Amino acid sequence: MIWLVFALLSVVGLLFMGLPLRHRSSRTPVPADTTDAVLMDQLDEVRRDLERGVISDAEATAAEQEIKRRILVQSRRSARSDGKPAAGGRLMVVLSAVFVPVFAFGYYSAMGSPEIPGVAFAERAAERLDAAEIADLTDRLYVRLSSDPEGGASEGWMLLGQTYSKMGRFADAADAYQVVAQRPEADSAVFSMLAEVLIYAEQGVVTPEADTAIDRAYELDPSNPGAAFFKAVSLEQKGDGAKAHETLVARLDDAERFFPWMESFVGEANRIGAKIGKGPISLADYAPKTSAPGPTQEDIENAQDMSVEERQDFIRSMVERLATRLEDEPDDLDGWMRLGNAYSVLGDTAPAIAAFERAEILLSEAPGDDPRRQAVQSALERLRP
Repeated sequence: MIWLVFALLSVVGLLFMGLPLRHRSSRTPVPADTTDAVLMDQLDEVRRDLERGVISDAEATAAEQEIKRRILVQSRRSARSDGKPAAGGRLMVVLSAVFVPVFAFGYYSAMGSPEIPGVAFAERAAERLDAAEIADLTDRLYVRLSSDPEGGASEGWMLLGQTYSKMGRFADAADAYQVVAQRPEADSAVFSMLAEVLIYAEQGVVTPEADTAIDRAYELDPSNPGAAFFKAVSLEQKGDGAKAHETLVARLDDAERFFPWMESFVGEANRIGAKIGKGPISLADYAPKTSAPGPTQEDIENAQDMSVEERQDFIRSMVERLATRLEDEPDDLDGWMRLGNAYSVLGDTAPAIAAFERAEILLSEAPGDDPRRQAVQSALERLRP
């Protein structure tokens, strides 16, 4: 039924487009000055968008060049025009009248579906405007800090660095952190955050500059989890996996109670340990009082008598329980990381990636030196094809 409606609408459209072609056109050309005025208004609009930060310099330049090209083409047409219709105009209209509905029908038959949701233009525009406003506020903060005769407050530079980091501008974030790192009051956290963005800026590679920041962070406070974590990352990249594993385990040993970063350490230690022949470690060995869900003693005893298949099903049931709980507690960052690790162990790559991607989103609100960032990034790099 719906195709019949489409067909009738197409016929009506063809009639409206085709009937005027039976009569000779006495088309009146659009005055050139009117067209030029419209194009000049478009130029002004592009410049206003650039000033408001809605578009970038490159986008503005490209738009201006295109509008100027249209002005030039229009002026040439106006110079040649004598008010007569173009020879091929009628043919093009006929071809368009026939081709457009036929093409639309064929394309929709192959690709279309009434169930495909649309994306509201207003939503896209609002997102772009929000991003532009954040960029504008960030630039203002930079100008205010850099123009301060006293060098700008350290808190302001740290905020600027964190904002740049969330925007993915890691090189700019490093520059902001460097300002504070050169000051006498710079502590271990400043250097570990600097090391993190330097590593991210190089796609996970620990450069000599990042190494220096890691060493300084570790020297100022060996108990800083971020310093210990990135120290282990650096050691592994240098080929000293045993020392990297030892660094992570030593920091876990020093923990007096459960901390969220401990799961990242356990996961990274097990990843490195698998490469160097070390046995797996468990979070329960270092944080026995953790509230992380796991098997009860009765579950463990029952699992002893299970076959390999039964044990696998038992593990999957536990993973499913965790996944169900996370549906009700979607902001549990550590839970998503546990779920990702569990799926990884089971070999379920796609759900593991989904879980770690959820954790990555939640980490955008975490402190810049949170070592779980690196753990999640490492897991995603390992799992993604």
